[in-house]
Amino acid sequence: MPERRASLTEPRIENLLERENSKFTLVTLASRRAREINDYYNHLGDGLGKIVPPQVTSVSRKPLSIALEEIEVGKIIKAEVPEVDPEAEAAAADAAAAEAADATPDAG
Repeated sequence: MPERRASLTEPRIENLLERENSKFTLVTLASRRAREINDYYNHLGDGLGKIVPPQVTSVSRKPLSIALEEIEVGKIIKAEVPEVDPEAEAAAADAAAAEAADATPDAG
């Protein structure tokens, strides 16, 4: 069983900022993971199997604290999202709409 911590500010922000150099990124990453942990606990009896359980053993019961602990030990990392060209995305949407219109039989 994990030991109890003497401080309320564990994990320390300085340690977390070594993993992610941006406070905004750190907050976003932790909040998204905390939502996933919260969903895991809320759907525990449902058998969904899509939500990843907590990756660390923690004495904390709060999802945000668990998420920060996961970030501190390196279990949760930021994934880079590829940038999308808005013009190419609009052209693909137009092509898909045109294709769908051609596939629809005329009523008449």
